[in-house]
Amino acid sequence: MGENKIKVVIADDHKLFRKGMRALLGDFGFVIVTGEAENGIELLELLRVTDVLPDIILLDLRMPLMDGVEAYKEIKKLYPSVKVIVLTMEDDEQYILHLIGEGVNGYLLKNAETAEVETSIRKVTEEGYYYSDAISGLVMKNLKKRKKTETVFNPEFTDRELEVLELICKENSNAEIAKTLNVSIRTVEGYRMKLTEKSGAKNIAGLVVLALKYKWVSL
Repeated sequence: MGENKIKVVIADDHKLFRKGMRALLGDFGFVIVTGEAENGIELLELLRVTDVLPDIILLDLRMPLMDGVEAYKEIKKLYPSVKVIVLTMEDDEQYILHLIGEGVNGYLLKNAETAEVETSIRKVTEEGYYYSDAISGLVMKNLKKRKKTETVFNPEFTDRELEVLELICKENSNAEIAKTLNVSIRTVEGYRMKLTEKSGAKNIAGLVVLALKYKWVSL
């Protein structure tokens, strides 16, 4: 039971919020909540002793003892395969941009609609990242401000790598990319790995941000 479900851990210092989020995720049918934590220290201990790591952590930023920002740094260092969606009331522009730059897989405000929470979990699982239209708009606005003063960075991507990158930026899943290019899913995964390595991105979310920033693809 639950073997094929997306395993999620909720980290938030408000017990009622965790309870409500657990109930909401349970309604989706494809998610199973495997743990809860009320601060970063408790979260890291939970990850240390668990037999099976979660697929996704829903992470609040404002928590006692160790906040979400510090916890995220440790998670990415110790458990790089675990994806993190920030779920917070923190809508400060610099906070958001900093965390996206650090490679968080998704960023949701706590007033997000149920459908958006569901979409974010599906997208992060299938494609590695999800940002709402509002967050994407914020990123683009910031990139336009900075592009005049920053040096252009252009890795030597092959034509096929750029093809894959464009499809990634258009939110195609691995399966969709494989079908479009008539290659195997494993081949697509190989291209994704090469793209992140060449770009220096921390993950696919960071790769997309860099692609938009330096206009490596035209959307």
